[in-house]
Amino acid sequence: MNGLHWSRGALFFALADVLMVALAWALAFWLRFNFEWPQEYRAMAVDTLPWAVACMVVGLSLARVQRQAWRYVSLADLRQLAWGVLLGVLGTVACVMVLRYPGFARSVFPIFGLLVLAMLAGARATWRSLAERRHARSESGQTALLIVGTLEEADQAMRTIKGTQGWHVAGIVSPREQDVSQSLQNVSVVGTTRELDRIAKDYNVRSVLLASPPGSQLRREVLLRWSGSQLNLLSMPAAEHWLSVPATDLRRVELEDLLGRSPVVLDAGDLAEWLSGQTVMITGAGGSIGAELCRQVARFGVSHLVCADVSEAAIYTLEQELHMAHPEMQGHYFTANVREHDRILAIASQFRPVVIFHAAAYKHVPLMEECNEVEALRTNVLGTLNVARVAGECGARRFVLVSTDKAVNPTSIMGASKRLAERVAQTMARQYPSTEYVAVRFGNVLGSSGSVVPLFTSQIARGGPVTVTHPEIVRYFMTIPEAAQLVVQAGRLGQSGQIYVLDMGEPVKIVELARLLIRLSGRTEAEVPIVFTGLRPGEKLFEEWLANDETTSATSHPQLRVVRQDAGTVLALDLPQLQQWIARLGAAPASGELRDGLHAYVPEYRARGA
Repeated sequence: MNGLHWSRGALFFALADVLMVALAWALAFWLRFNFEWPQEYRAMAVDTLPWAVACMVVGLSLARVQRQAWRYVSLADLRQLAWGVLLGVLGTVACVMVLRYPGFARSVFPIFGLLVLAMLAGARATWRSLAERRHARSESGQTALLIVGTLEEADQAMRTIKGTQGWHVAGIVSPREQDVSQSLQNVSVVGTTRELDRIAKDYNVRSVLLASPPGSQLRREVLLRWSGSQLNLLSMPAAEHWLSVPATDLRRVELEDLLGRSPVVLDAGDLAEWLSGQTVMITGAGGSIGAELCRQVARFGVSHLVCADVSEAAIYTLEQELHMAHPEMQGHYFTANVREHDRILAIASQFRPVVIFHAAAYKHVPLMEECNEVEALRTNVLGTLNVARVAGECGARRFVLVSTDKAVNPTSIMGASKRLAERVAQTMARQYPSTEYVAVRFGNVLGSSGSVVPLFTSQIARGGPVTVTHPEIVRYFMTIPEAAQLVVQAGRLGQSGQIYVLDMGEPVKIVELARLLIRLSGRTEAEVPIVFTGLRPGEKLFEEWLANDETTSATSHPQLRVVRQDAGTVLALDLPQLQQWIARLGAAPASGELRDGLHAYVPEYRARGA
């Protein structure tokens, strides 16, 4: 039926349905005549039985009821069954009316339909109940599990892991007092999250599944409170990993679970259509973000990937990795400095990339604030100018600048240099109208070189202390893959001259991050203390996404927003004058002279303490 390959089990269930339909037809007559079966109607019932069964089988087949797995029947399946029964009853009515049986009791039809629905639904519910009981009896060798979340979240988690080998749910722990003592799928709500440790001991459970969504307040509270205990905190794999990891394979919680939002989801089909078979160039390809950009772009089937980085070791490591992961892709790996326009132009002219992602930059705030201020300008500003100009000169369709939230109302040299780089890109958009220039701002990247995570990890390994600059300092975070995916997605969506930002959710306190890392390492703050050292040069307590003259509006991607600037504030730069100013600064400019000049180009720049 409908092209199904019938197994012995499927034939059994189909035959059971047919027998129940036949029985329902007989019972409908019996009930219609008050538990009797008048002689004159017996022949009528027998004659019409094949038609009733055939019509009902056709109706159920049209509703694809025969595809249902009885063991996993759900409300959606029962709705599907009801539609099938309705179609079967209507077909039966039509057949009996065509056959013209005189005096046929029409009230038999609705009784027949209700009986079929009740019997088929009851059979499925009974079968599922028996299957779950058999599964429950086999749980002796499985690991007990507590689910933490609201009733709605726990219900979804239990449906996902139902039938999973190795786990059984011992109880539900809810954040809401009113949920306690209720039950869900025959599993009780045994207490609130405040009592999690006691409940785990009472039920002799060491594994806890966090059913609340990524970035939720409940998940963050549980992570921060219980990650240092002996509990084994688990989470479901992200939806984008379900193709490579079964959804029922639980994983240990990770640092990324502290993020204040859902993970970035790409429009993979559109990106593959955009990049497949194309030539793409990436600067700063050896860095954390640049290398991940290479990985993300490579998986969309580019034919040529041109990678440039000033570090020989980094570009060699990238070459080895990509050659192994994508042997069919033609990769080209250059040691090149974005400060040298002619070198970048020679590379781009040879391969004519369709898209250039510019990730090369100095990003370490305190390091660029003292001793290296002019280096930040030469790389972040002049380097951007060179690569952006090359994009226009070699006919690239799109240039994508990797920017930062520190470019907004900057208080550091690094942040101001990146804001100036954004203005350079917007100026280039006017000079080369055939190339689209866009910039992407994002926050701190977990695990990238120079971020707090490697620093905290090494401090914890040495036994502490873990150094945090201020107890109230907060940052927006994303993972390295998310950052790269955001850049690629914005590069696809962007119109020339636009700046994009990610909807970053809630910021994370750095001290919370430090505490979670300590607890995930299996230690406590008594063993690894946290000390506060004071804000560093150029550092802010919190980062901003928008300047005073900026707003945002939605895009076709739910997690990306485009920055809207007042028309009067988006002024083209005098690029030759900018180059001359940086050249006049020399190798060791006076700090005041450099900062005053930078303020002239970035009026919102205010050095901290100034």
